[in-house]
Amino acid sequence: MKTLLLVDGSSYLYRAFHALPDLRNRSNEPTGAIYGVLNMLRRLHKDYHADYSACVFDAKGKTFRDDLFPQYKAHRPPMPDDLAAQITPLFECISAMGWPMLIVEGVEADDVIGTLAKQAEPENIRCIISTGDKDIAQLVNSRVTLVNTMTNEILDEAGVVARFGVTPARMLDYLALVGDATDNIPGVEKVGPKTAVKWLAQYGTLDNLIAHADEIGGVVGVNLRNALGWLSKSPELLAIKCDVPLPVGLHDLGLQPQNTAKLAELYERLDFKTWLRELGQQSGTSEQGGSVAAPGYRKSPDVVQADYQTILTQSQLEEWIICLNTAPVVSLDTETTSLDPMRAQLIGISFSIEPHRAAYVPLGHRYAGAPPQLPIDFVLNKLKPWLQDPARLKLGQNLKYDKHVFANHGITLNGIVHDTLLQSYVLEPHRSHDMDNLALRHLDVGTISYDDVTGKGASRISFDQVDIERATQYAAEDADITLRLHQHLYPQIACDSKLDHVYRVLEMPVMEILFEMERDGVLLDLKLLEAQSRELAEKMLVLEDRACMIAGQPFNLNSTKQIQEVLFNQLKLPVLKKTPGGTASTDEDVLQRLAPDYPLAKALLDYRGLAKLKSTYTDKLPRMVDAATGRVHTNYAQAVAVTGRLASNEPNLQNIPVRTAEGRRIREAFIASPGHSIVSADYSQIELRIMAHISLDSGLLRAFGAGEDIHRATAAEIFGILPEAVSNEQRRYAKIINFGLIYGMSEFGLASQLGIERAAARTYMDRYFARYPGVADYMQRTRETARQTGFVETVFGRRLWLPEINSSNANRRQASERAAINAPMQGTAADIIKLAMIAVHGWLERENLLSKVIMQVHDELVLEVPDHEIEKMKNELPSLMGAVTELEVPLLVEMGIGPNWERAH
Repeated sequence: MKTLLLVDGSSYLYRAFHALPDLRNRSNEPTGAIYGVLNMLRRLHKDYHADYSACVFDAKGKTFRDDLFPQYKAHRPPMPDDLAAQITPLFECISAMGWPMLIVEGVEADDVIGTLAKQAEPENIRCIISTGDKDIAQLVNSRVTLVNTMTNEILDEAGVVARFGVTPARMLDYLALVGDATDNIPGVEKVGPKTAVKWLAQYGTLDNLIAHADEIGGVVGVNLRNALGWLSKSPELLAIKCDVPLPVGLHDLGLQPQNTAKLAELYERLDFKTWLRELGQQSGTSEQGGSVAAPGYRKSPDVVQADYQTILTQSQLEEWIICLNTAPVVSLDTETTSLDPMRAQLIGISFSIEPHRAAYVPLGHRYAGAPPQLPIDFVLNKLKPWLQDPARLKLGQNLKYDKHVFANHGITLNGIVHDTLLQSYVLEPHRSHDMDNLALRHLDVGTISYDDVTGKGASRISFDQVDIERATQYAAEDADITLRLHQHLYPQIACDSKLDHVYRVLEMPVMEILFEMERDGVLLDLKLLEAQSRELAEKMLVLEDRACMIAGQPFNLNSTKQIQEVLFNQLKLPVLKKTPGGTASTDEDVLQRLAPDYPLAKALLDYRGLAKLKSTYTDKLPRMVDAATGRVHTNYAQAVAVTGRLASNEPNLQNIPVRTAEGRRIREAFIASPGHSIVSADYSQIELRIMAHISLDSGLLRAFGAGEDIHRATAAEIFGILPEAVSNEQRRYAKIINFGLIYGMSEFGLASQLGIERAAARTYMDRYFARYPGVADYMQRTRETARQTGFVETVFGRRLWLPEINSSNANRRQASERAAINAPMQGTAADIIKLAMIAVHGWLERENLLSKVIMQVHDELVLEVPDHEIEKMKNELPSLMGAVTELEVPLLVEMGIGPNWERAH
């Protein structure tokens, strides 16, 4: 089957202009929209082979829709001058690349695309449409597919259902109901996507809904009836016209040879230097099809000679400060004495202002024969105005760390606008995000590694001992590569409104908040931890004696080999699992399965639990207190968990066990300063509420809407009894089922959790899904969507990739299916707590409050609050956090107050 590839150029043009940074060439001409559109076309060239193709743009002037509806697009401002200036060079570039281009007066690009797609059908030609416009989803059928090359989203018939909740055949009805503020299309007031989907699911078509409009109650029913006049004529306005007279035929749209000479001339003018070098490295084809080289260019070597400068004099520094102040955005990096952000001191600073051009300022290299370096105080005083100016835009790789480093020197790093670590995380959360891997993956560049310059193992030297010339190559390259990565990664985010929202509205603001939380730290009761450590040691001795008594001989409870000998060779306990080396496993999972029947396994399990608490927390936490602040400063890693959850390390505050008394006691050591209290604000059952929102299951919606105990309500449904008759044991079963099933738990897993037969577990599952059919529908729909697209999304558009969703390995595929079901819940919960952090932080600043957010753990925010602000917290914090987003069910926030973290629960 042949392929027709159509590009909605107008859609990408506006999105690129508004989303990308204000890129300009050396003549100060705007180039951002050109770059965004061309980048997308280049990607299409690589990803799709097409027999016919066209890039389609809207024509100037009115269309037939303006006659049908004079208010159509009436609110749209005229095209900005900076965008208008890019149209001609963009069209020249597209033509030089060999793309056929179509602009037809009196209609829109959508209509031209629809006509070509229609023409392809009788010739059995499949059609791929590259667009970010939801309106074009109405064209999708068995031969027409939408793709977004910047986000890898693919919308076939099933994809449209998964994305919008309706089939392509009902997209017109859907669009008529929800309207489009961008095009000034009214829709039905107060009716959003969820209500539109609900109505169309109930009534089938817009016509049938209109016929039954009197049945719709409430305010939305009134709004629907008020909109009947509009709804009757909306299809004529919203339908894509598929019979437009075109100046060319389908078979005239073969891809033309690239005019390399013209393209090189344009890239030179636009300062697209990377693409220009690519042209120099390849043999071009002229408009006549002959092989030519771009004029004035020889084939470049594989490695471009970079311009990396070492700043050793005052005049060099001042020249670069001028560059920093005039550059639209600067890539910034630091070399330091430590990976600990609270203790790291500067050894050097690097900058990059354009690809392949960077500089390094050495500040603390101390080896024999090192050249004189500018004094660090002098350099920082010179750079401080630029570093602290929020109008001077900076980007980097993990700039939260660099912000700490500058803070250690008394400088507040402002103007952070981009972070390539977070860009990679938003685009590909399942992959590695370190700079070396990113450079190899996205730029095909092998970078100089830290080990290359410092050595490894016993022979490793500290960075201040690295030769300055070598350090310049390493440090300047870091800044340069980061800038180039930004130019490669950010356009992919900017051209997708969902990912752009996650990046700009969630991740970038949260980075700044995490910096403050890390900087503030948490106060610990060191005497209490010392006492707890002694108590744990005493309990471990008791358990050790008990274990040896059960075994009938002394043995080392910390020796895997001796435990294997006692458990499996002497006591003949069943071997449940083997290690990769073939020996009997004694891991936690094995001990948990053995513990109910074998006291020695239970004693070993308890001993390990106490040993972990002692080594990880009661012994280690006091050693982690910062001598300068007297507090412990954890690190919150943003780019680790694929679901968007934050990860805490050094120390890990998120894995402190709370199911045991000993674990909860550790939380008692996290205390408030004198005159303050600890406030804990926790979202209640947030993932179950998100399940209700996503699945739209009527039973869950009703239970949460009525403020019922969801576990008691589920137990009542499953056991067929009244809620007031539910026993504690039945509620416990329901709680395990509620949480287990949203994690994709199998009947085997449920049986294990409940300690019942698999047949009984299957019965409970069947009853659950019979009572909550919307949940079952969601699970099936999500599996199918994940298989087709390779990802699932949170409510806010965070993309969660599932590389093994179609694996031939059944275990891996099933694990991915379970992740597909749960990831939207976990990810949405992560997004909501980040929204809460942003909202609470903004509120504290606006109100000039002294309270501070000091920890974020799972679905909980922990604050240190002056006693005189406690009442304000009680009155306003829960409602503030509950209003950060609107779900189909209310968000409930439970708040506690106490002198320590444990008492605040």
